[in-house]
Amino acid sequence: MAKNDSNDTAPSGPAVSEENLLKLSKEVAVKFIEVGRITPASFPEDFKRIHAAIRAGIEKDKA
Repeated sequence: MAKNDSNDTAPSGPAVSEENLLKLSKEVAVKFIEVGRITPASFPEDFKRIHAAIRAGIEKDKA
């Protein structure tokens, strides 16, 4: 068997565009709406928190 002589560093995942981040945040928000965790009145603040949490998670994974 041939040994892989690649770098020992872990590959960094593909960059996540702002568009993809927004789409993912929207999908999470929609699921929360479906189960009744988000209401129209609370949507603006809840979406900001969802978006920030996903962004933080992605940035943490890159570090």
